[in-house]
Amino acid sequence: MAAPVGRDGGGTGADLAASGSNGEAGKWSMRMEGGERFLPKGFPELKNDTFLRAARGEQTEHTPVWCMRQAGRYLPEFRETRAAQDFFATCRSPKLCCELTLQPLRRFPLDAAIIFSDILVVPQALGMEVVMVPGKGPTFTEPLKEVEDLLKLRQKVDVTAELGYVFQAITLTRHSLEGKVPLIGFSGAPWTLMSYMIEGGGSTTMAKAKSWLYRHPEASHRLLRLLANVIIDYLVGQVAAGAQALQLFESHAGHLGPELFQEFALPYIRDIAQGVKSKLKEEALPLVPMIIFAKDAHYALRDLARAGYEVVGLDWTIQPQEARAQIGKHVTLQGNLDPCALYAPKEKIGELVKKMLESFGTQRYIANLGHGLYPDMNPEHVGAFVEAVHAHSRHINKHS
Repeated sequence: MAAPVGRDGGGTGADLAASGSNGEAGKWSMRMEGGERFLPKGFPELKNDTFLRAARGEQTEHTPVWCMRQAGRYLPEFRETRAAQDFFATCRSPKLCCELTLQPLRRFPLDAAIIFSDILVVPQALGMEVVMVPGKGPTFTEPLKEVEDLLKLRQKVDVTAELGYVFQAITLTRHSLEGKVPLIGFSGAPWTLMSYMIEGGGSTTMAKAKSWLYRHPEASHRLLRLLANVIIDYLVGQVAAGAQALQLFESHAGHLGPELFQEFALPYIRDIAQGVKSKLKEEALPLVPMIIFAKDAHYALRDLARAGYEVVGLDWTIQPQEARAQIGKHVTLQGNLDPCALYAPKEKIGELVKKMLESFGTQRYIANLGHGLYPDMNPEHVGAFVEAVHAHSRHINKHS
Protein backbone atom coordinates (compact mmCIF):
# COMPACT_ATOMS: atom_id res chain seq x y z
CA MET A 1 0.00 0.00 0.00
CA ALA A 2 1.02 3.62 -0.26
CA ALA A 3 2.73 5.41 2.58
CA PRO A 4 0.38 5.61 5.56
CA VAL A 5 -1.36 8.77 6.65
CA GLY A 6 -1.13 10.58 9.94
CA ARG A 7 -3.42 12.37 12.35
CA ASP A 8 -1.93 15.72 13.30
CA GLY A 9 -0.82 18.38 10.86
CA GLY A 10 0.36 20.90 13.43
CA GLY A 11 3.39 23.08 12.91
CA THR A 12 3.25 23.19 9.11
CA GLY A 13 2.43 26.86 8.69
CA ALA A 14 -0.78 26.09 6.84
CA ASP A 15 -4.09 27.61 7.91
CA LEU A 16 -7.00 25.43 6.84
CA ALA A 17 -10.17 27.49 6.83
CA ALA A 18 -13.65 26.17 6.20
CA SER A 19 -15.73 28.34 3.91
CA GLY A 20 -19.01 26.63 4.62
CA SER A 21 -20.68 24.33 7.14
CA ASN A 22 -22.75 22.09 4.88
CA GLY A 23 -20.11 19.35 4.78
CA GLU A 24 -19.88 19.16 0.99
CA ALA A 25 -16.51 18.19 -0.46
CA GLY A 26 -14.47 21.12 -1.65
CA LYS A 27 -16.24 23.77 0.47
CA TRP A 28 -13.04 25.06 2.01
CA SER A 29 -9.88 26.96 1.22
CA MET A 30 -6.27 26.76 2.31
CA ARG A 31 -4.09 29.70 3.29
CA MET A 32 -0.34 29.18 3.43
CA GLU A 33 2.20 31.26 5.34
CA GLY A 34 2.40 33.91 2.63
CA GLY A 35 -1.35 34.47 2.81
CA GLU A 36 -2.13 32.84 -0.54
CA ARG A 37 -5.37 30.89 -0.65
CA PHE A 38 -5.86 27.66 -2.57
CA LEU A 39 -9.32 26.63 -3.76
CA PRO A 40 -10.32 23.44 -5.62
CA LYS A 41 -10.75 25.38 -8.87
CA GLY A 42 -8.68 27.44 -11.28
CA PHE A 43 -6.05 24.73 -11.54
CA PRO A 44 -3.09 25.22 -13.92
CA GLU A 45 -3.51 23.81 -17.43
CA LEU A 46 -2.28 20.23 -17.75
CA LYS A 47 0.89 20.03 -19.85
CA ASN A 48 1.40 16.24 -19.96
CA ASP A 49 -1.81 14.24 -20.37
CA THR A 50 -0.15 11.04 -21.63
CA PHE A 51 -1.24 9.04 -18.57
CA LEU A 52 -4.87 10.15 -18.90
CA ARG A 53 -4.94 9.45 -22.64
CA ALA A 54 -3.55 5.95 -22.10
CA ALA A 55 -6.10 5.32 -19.35
CA ARG A 56 -8.90 6.24 -21.76
CA GLY A 57 -7.47 4.12 -24.56
CA GLU A 58 -6.30 7.02 -26.71
CA GLN A 59 -3.12 7.01 -28.79
CA THR A 60 0.08 8.08 -27.01
CA GLU A 61 3.52 9.05 -28.31
CA HIS A 62 5.19 7.10 -25.51
CA THR A 63 4.01 4.71 -22.82
CA PRO A 64 3.29 6.62 -19.61
CA VAL A 65 4.90 5.42 -16.40
CA TRP A 66 4.50 5.96 -12.67
CA CYS A 67 5.33 3.81 -9.64
CA MET A 68 3.29 2.68 -6.69
CA ARG A 69 4.97 4.09 -3.56
CA GLN A 70 6.95 6.50 -5.72
CA ALA A 71 6.85 8.89 -2.75
CA GLY A 72 8.64 6.68 -0.24
CA ARG A 73 11.54 5.87 2.01
CA TYR A 74 13.90 4.95 -0.84
CA LEU A 75 14.33 8.72 -1.38
CA PRO A 76 16.79 10.45 1.00
CA GLU A 77 14.75 13.65 0.82
CA PHE A 78 11.65 11.71 1.89
CA ARG A 79 13.45 10.37 4.95
CA GLU A 80 14.74 13.84 5.78
CA THR A 81 11.30 15.43 5.47
CA ARG A 82 9.74 12.76 7.68
CA ALA A 83 12.56 12.57 10.25
CA ALA A 84 11.14 15.14 12.67
CA GLN A 85 7.50 14.10 12.32
CA ASP A 86 5.41 11.40 13.94
CA PHE A 87 4.32 9.06 11.18
CA PHE A 88 0.63 9.75 11.54
CA ALA A 89 1.26 13.45 12.02
CA THR A 90 2.87 13.68 8.62
CA CYS A 91 -0.19 13.11 6.51
CA ARG A 92 -2.49 15.20 8.62
CA SER A 93 -0.36 18.02 7.26
CA PRO A 94 -1.44 19.00 3.73
CA LYS A 95 1.80 20.93 3.30
CA LEU A 96 3.95 17.87 4.08
CA CYS A 97 1.76 15.57 1.96
CA CYS A 98 2.21 17.96 -0.94
CA GLU A 99 5.98 18.09 -0.48
CA LEU A 100 6.29 14.29 -0.30
CA THR A 101 4.09 13.85 -3.37
CA LEU A 102 6.22 16.26 -5.39
CA GLN A 103 9.63 14.86 -4.43
CA PRO A 104 9.79 12.00 -6.96
CA LEU A 105 8.59 14.36 -9.71
CA ARG A 106 11.67 16.52 -9.11
CA ARG A 107 13.93 13.51 -9.68
CA PHE A 108 12.22 11.51 -12.41
CA PRO A 109 10.20 12.35 -15.57
CA LEU A 110 7.17 10.45 -14.29
CA ASP A 111 3.86 10.82 -16.12
CA ALA A 112 1.65 10.97 -13.01
CA ALA A 113 1.77 11.86 -9.34
CA ILE A 114 -0.13 9.98 -6.63
CA ILE A 115 -1.10 11.80 -3.46
CA PHE A 116 0.87 10.82 -0.35
CA SER A 117 -1.70 9.13 1.87
CA ASP A 118 -2.73 5.69 3.09
CA ILE A 119 -5.61 3.26 2.76
CA LEU A 120 -6.10 3.09 6.54
CA VAL A 121 -7.50 6.61 6.77
CA VAL A 122 -10.94 5.13 6.02
CA PRO A 123 -11.00 2.93 9.16
CA GLN A 124 -9.81 6.00 11.06
CA ALA A 125 -12.77 7.94 9.67
CA LEU A 126 -15.04 5.17 11.01
CA GLY A 127 -13.66 5.84 14.50
CA MET A 128 -10.92 3.22 14.78
CA GLU A 129 -7.49 4.13 16.15
CA VAL A 130 -4.38 3.14 14.24
CA VAL A 131 -0.88 3.67 15.63
CA MET A 132 2.46 3.16 13.93
CA VAL A 133 4.57 0.65 15.86
CA PRO A 134 8.30 0.74 15.00
CA GLY A 135 9.38 -2.49 13.36
CA LYS A 136 5.80 -3.73 13.08
CA GLY A 137 3.88 -1.19 11.05
CA PRO A 138 0.32 0.12 11.37
CA THR A 139 -1.51 -1.44 14.31
CA PHE A 140 -5.15 -1.12 15.39
CA THR A 141 -5.38 -0.56 19.15
CA GLU A 142 -8.81 -2.23 19.28
CA PRO A 143 -9.44 -4.43 16.23
CA LEU A 144 -12.88 -5.86 15.52
CA LYS A 145 -13.28 -9.17 17.37
CA GLU A 146 -17.00 -9.82 17.66
CA VAL A 147 -19.98 -8.88 15.52
CA GLU A 148 -21.11 -6.54 18.30
CA ASP A 149 -17.96 -4.47 17.71
CA LEU A 150 -19.52 -3.18 14.49
CA LEU A 151 -21.74 -1.00 16.68
CA LYS A 152 -18.65 0.95 17.73
CA LEU A 153 -18.12 2.16 14.17
CA ARG A 154 -19.61 5.40 12.86
CA GLN A 155 -22.58 4.42 10.72
CA LYS A 156 -22.67 7.80 8.98
CA VAL A 157 -19.38 9.41 8.03
CA ASP A 158 -19.00 13.02 6.94
CA VAL A 159 -15.94 12.53 4.75
CA THR A 160 -15.21 16.25 4.59
CA ALA A 161 -15.09 16.46 8.38
CA GLU A 162 -13.14 13.23 8.90
CA LEU A 163 -10.93 13.16 5.80
CA GLY A 164 -10.82 16.80 4.78
CA TYR A 165 -7.07 16.88 5.35
CA VAL A 166 -6.67 14.51 2.37
CA PHE A 167 -8.84 16.75 0.21
CA GLN A 168 -6.82 19.78 1.30
CA ALA A 169 -3.59 17.98 0.42
CA ILE A 170 -4.96 17.11 -3.02
CA THR A 171 -5.97 20.68 -3.78
CA LEU A 172 -2.64 22.12 -2.62
CA THR A 173 -0.72 19.48 -4.58
CA ARG A 174 -2.77 19.95 -7.74
CA HIS A 175 -1.93 23.66 -7.69
CA SER A 176 1.71 23.02 -6.78
CA LEU A 177 2.17 20.56 -9.66
CA GLU A 178 1.58 23.55 -11.97
CA GLY A 179 0.07 21.24 -14.60
CA LYS A 180 3.22 19.15 -14.94
CA VAL A 181 1.39 15.78 -14.71
CA PRO A 182 -2.02 14.50 -13.54
CA LEU A 183 -2.65 13.76 -9.85
CA ILE A 184 -4.01 10.35 -8.80
CA GLY A 185 -6.18 9.88 -5.71
CA PHE A 186 -6.89 6.49 -4.17
CA SER A 187 -8.54 4.32 -1.54
CA GLY A 188 -8.30 0.80 -0.24
CA ALA A 189 -11.11 -1.54 -1.30
CA PRO A 190 -13.64 -2.88 1.25
CA TRP A 191 -12.26 -6.42 1.71
CA THR A 192 -8.70 -5.18 2.15
CA LEU A 193 -9.79 -2.60 4.73
CA MET A 194 -12.01 -5.13 6.51
CA SER A 195 -9.08 -7.54 6.81
CA TYR A 196 -6.90 -4.89 8.47
CA MET A 197 -9.72 -3.89 10.82
CA ILE A 198 -10.16 -7.46 12.05
CA GLU A 199 -6.55 -8.66 11.96
CA GLY A 200 -5.40 -5.49 13.70
CA GLY A 201 -2.52 -5.05 11.23
CA GLY A 202 -0.67 -7.09 8.66
CA SER A 203 -1.11 -10.86 8.44
CA THR A 204 0.29 -13.66 6.30
CA THR A 205 -2.94 -15.70 6.38
CA MET A 206 -5.80 -13.26 7.08
CA ALA A 207 -7.30 -16.14 9.07
CA LYS A 208 -9.16 -13.94 11.55
CA ALA A 209 -10.72 -11.85 8.81
CA LYS A 210 -11.55 -14.85 6.62
CA SER A 211 -13.16 -16.60 9.58
CA TRP A 212 -15.69 -13.75 9.66
CA LEU A 213 -16.63 -14.50 6.04
CA TYR A 214 -17.45 -18.11 6.96
CA ARG A 215 -18.84 -17.59 10.47
CA HIS A 216 -20.52 -14.21 10.10
CA PRO A 217 -21.38 -13.69 6.42
CA GLU A 218 -24.25 -11.27 7.08
CA ALA A 219 -22.20 -9.12 9.44
CA SER A 220 -19.33 -9.22 6.96
CA HIS A 221 -21.60 -7.87 4.24
CA ARG A 222 -22.83 -5.11 6.58
CA LEU A 223 -19.26 -4.03 7.23
CA LEU A 224 -18.29 -4.24 3.56
CA ARG A 225 -21.35 -2.20 2.57
CA LEU A 226 -20.52 0.44 5.18
CA LEU A 227 -16.96 0.65 3.88
CA ALA A 228 -18.10 0.83 0.25
CA ASN A 229 -20.45 3.72 0.99
CA VAL A 230 -17.71 5.69 2.74
CA ILE A 231 -15.21 4.92 -0.05
CA ILE A 232 -17.61 6.21 -2.71
CA ASP A 233 -18.01 9.54 -0.91
CA TYR A 234 -14.28 9.67 -0.20
CA LEU A 235 -13.29 9.13 -3.84
CA VAL A 236 -15.85 11.64 -5.10
CA GLY A 237 -14.48 14.12 -2.56
CA GLN A 238 -11.00 13.55 -3.93
CA VAL A 239 -12.16 14.41 -7.44
CA ALA A 240 -13.94 17.52 -6.12
CA ALA A 241 -10.64 18.49 -4.50
CA GLY A 242 -8.69 18.08 -7.73
CA ALA A 243 -7.77 14.41 -8.29
CA GLN A 244 -7.63 13.60 -12.02
CA ALA A 245 -7.70 9.80 -11.72
CA LEU A 246 -8.52 7.28 -8.98
CA GLN A 247 -7.04 3.92 -8.02
CA LEU A 248 -8.77 1.34 -5.83
CA PHE A 249 -6.36 -1.02 -4.03
CA GLU A 250 -7.66 -4.54 -3.33
CA SER A 251 -4.28 -5.52 -1.95
CA HIS A 252 -5.47 -8.68 -0.18
CA ALA A 253 -7.45 -10.21 -3.03
CA GLY A 254 -5.06 -13.15 -3.22
CA HIS A 255 -6.13 -14.38 0.21
CA LEU A 256 -9.69 -15.02 -0.97
CA GLY A 257 -9.76 -17.33 -3.97
CA PRO A 258 -12.48 -17.32 -6.65
CA GLU A 259 -15.58 -18.13 -4.58
CA LEU A 260 -14.96 -15.76 -1.68
CA PHE A 261 -13.82 -13.03 -4.07
CA GLN A 262 -17.05 -13.38 -6.06
CA GLU A 263 -19.16 -13.02 -2.91
CA PHE A 264 -17.24 -10.61 -0.68
CA ALA A 265 -15.01 -8.48 -2.91
CA LEU A 266 -16.18 -8.18 -6.51
CA PRO A 267 -19.72 -6.86 -5.80
CA TYR A 268 -18.31 -3.96 -3.80
CA ILE A 269 -15.58 -3.25 -6.34
CA ARG A 270 -18.32 -2.97 -8.96
CA ASP A 271 -20.57 -0.87 -6.74
CA ILE A 272 -17.76 1.59 -6.02
CA ALA A 273 -17.08 2.18 -9.72
CA GLN A 274 -20.78 2.62 -10.43
CA GLY A 275 -21.41 4.75 -7.33
CA VAL A 276 -18.46 7.06 -7.95
CA LYS A 277 -19.34 7.62 -11.60
CA SER A 278 -23.00 8.25 -10.74
CA LYS A 279 -22.17 10.81 -8.06
CA LEU A 280 -19.60 12.52 -10.25
CA LYS A 281 -22.33 13.01 -12.87
CA GLU A 282 -24.81 14.23 -10.27
CA GLU A 283 -22.35 16.77 -8.92
CA ALA A 284 -21.17 17.86 -12.40
CA LEU A 285 -17.62 16.76 -11.62
CA PRO A 286 -15.15 15.34 -14.18
CA LEU A 287 -15.60 11.66 -15.01
CA VAL A 288 -12.01 10.74 -14.22
CA PRO A 289 -10.51 7.38 -15.21
CA MET A 290 -10.57 4.71 -12.51
CA ILE A 291 -8.00 1.94 -11.92
CA ILE A 292 -8.61 -1.32 -10.06
CA PHE A 293 -5.54 -3.07 -8.68
CA ALA A 294 -6.46 -6.43 -7.15
CA LYS A 295 -3.19 -8.10 -6.22
CA ASP A 296 -2.95 -11.84 -6.96
CA ALA A 297 -6.47 -11.93 -8.41
CA HIS A 298 -5.51 -13.74 -11.63
CA TYR A 299 -8.67 -15.82 -11.31
CA ALA A 300 -10.85 -12.68 -11.54
CA LEU A 301 -9.31 -10.74 -14.43
CA ARG A 302 -12.27 -11.26 -16.75
CA ASP A 303 -14.66 -10.05 -14.06
CA LEU A 304 -12.45 -7.08 -13.20
CA ALA A 305 -12.36 -6.09 -16.88
CA ARG A 306 -16.15 -5.77 -16.74
CA ALA A 307 -16.34 -4.10 -13.32
CA GLY A 308 -16.56 -0.53 -14.62
CA TYR A 309 -12.90 0.56 -14.46
CA GLU A 310 -10.96 2.06 -17.35
CA VAL A 311 -7.71 0.44 -16.19
CA VAL A 312 -6.87 -2.93 -14.61
CA GLY A 313 -3.61 -3.04 -12.67
CA LEU A 314 -1.55 -6.24 -12.65
CA ASP A 315 0.99 -7.68 -10.23
CA TRP A 316 4.20 -9.26 -11.52
CA THR A 317 3.07 -12.89 -11.31
CA ILE A 318 1.05 -12.98 -14.52
CA GLN A 319 2.26 -12.94 -18.10
CA PRO A 320 1.19 -9.79 -20.02
CA GLN A 321 -0.07 -11.86 -22.97
CA GLU A 322 -2.25 -13.97 -20.67
CA ALA A 323 -3.66 -10.88 -18.98
CA ARG A 324 -4.49 -9.27 -22.32
CA ALA A 325 -6.13 -12.46 -23.54
CA GLN A 326 -8.40 -12.52 -20.49
CA ILE A 327 -9.14 -8.81 -20.28
CA GLY A 328 -9.51 -7.99 -23.98
CA LYS A 329 -8.62 -4.90 -25.97
CA HIS A 330 -11.11 -2.42 -24.54
CA VAL A 331 -9.53 -1.92 -21.11
CA THR A 332 -6.13 -0.38 -20.44
CA LEU A 333 -3.61 -2.52 -18.55
CA GLN A 334 -1.18 -1.21 -15.91
CA GLY A 335 1.91 -2.91 -14.49
CA ASN A 336 3.68 -5.17 -13.96
CA LEU A 337 7.48 -5.33 -13.57
CA ASP A 338 8.63 -7.29 -10.52
CA PRO A 339 9.69 -4.58 -8.01
CA CYS A 340 12.79 -6.63 -7.20
CA ALA A 341 13.92 -6.24 -10.80
CA LEU A 342 15.07 -2.76 -9.77
CA TYR A 343 17.87 -4.40 -7.75
CA ALA A 344 19.37 -5.50 -11.08
CA PRO A 345 22.07 -3.48 -12.90
CA LYS A 346 20.68 -0.58 -14.94
CA GLU A 347 21.43 -2.34 -18.23
CA LYS A 348 19.41 -5.36 -17.13
CA ILE A 349 16.54 -3.11 -16.04
CA GLY A 350 16.49 -1.69 -19.56
CA GLU A 351 16.34 -5.19 -21.07
CA LEU A 352 13.47 -6.19 -18.77
CA VAL A 353 11.54 -3.03 -19.60
CA LYS A 354 11.99 -3.62 -23.33
CA LYS A 355 10.65 -7.16 -22.97
CA MET A 356 7.72 -5.91 -20.89
CA LEU A 357 6.80 -3.28 -23.47
CA GLU A 358 7.02 -5.80 -26.31
CA SER A 359 4.73 -8.14 -24.37
CA PHE A 360 2.10 -5.54 -23.42
CA GLY A 361 2.37 -3.35 -26.49
CA THR A 362 2.83 0.39 -26.14
CA GLN A 363 -0.83 1.40 -26.49
CA ARG A 364 -3.68 0.99 -24.00
CA TYR A 365 -0.94 0.43 -21.50
CA ILE A 366 0.51 2.25 -18.46
CA ALA A 367 3.89 1.03 -17.25
CA ASN A 368 4.28 0.47 -13.52
CA LEU A 369 5.68 -2.07 -11.10
CA GLY A 370 3.67 -5.07 -10.00
CA HIS A 371 3.61 -3.61 -6.46
CA GLY A 372 5.19 -0.71 -4.59
CA LEU A 373 8.82 0.40 -4.38
CA TYR A 374 10.81 -0.97 -1.43
CA PRO A 375 12.63 1.29 1.05
CA ASP A 376 16.14 0.00 0.24
CA MET A 377 15.94 0.56 -3.51
CA ASN A 378 18.45 2.79 -5.29
CA PRO A 379 16.78 5.95 -6.66
CA GLU A 380 19.08 5.81 -9.68
CA HIS A 381 17.59 2.44 -10.61
CA VAL A 382 14.08 3.88 -10.33
CA GLY A 383 15.21 6.59 -12.72
CA ALA A 384 16.62 3.95 -15.06
CA PHE A 385 13.23 2.19 -15.08
CA VAL A 386 11.34 5.38 -15.92
CA GLU A 387 13.77 6.45 -18.63
CA ALA A 388 13.80 2.95 -20.18
CA VAL A 389 10.01 2.96 -20.48
CA HIS A 390 10.07 6.28 -22.31
CA ALA A 391 13.02 5.45 -24.57
CA HIS A 392 11.96 1.94 -25.58
CA SER A 393 8.28 2.83 -26.07
CA ARG A 394 9.20 5.77 -28.30
CA HIS A 395 11.51 3.53 -30.34
CA ILE A 396 8.82 0.85 -30.70
CA ASN A 397 6.21 3.43 -31.74
CA LYS A 398 8.58 5.01 -34.26
CA HIS A 399 9.35 1.69 -35.94
CA SER A 400 5.94 0.05 -35.79
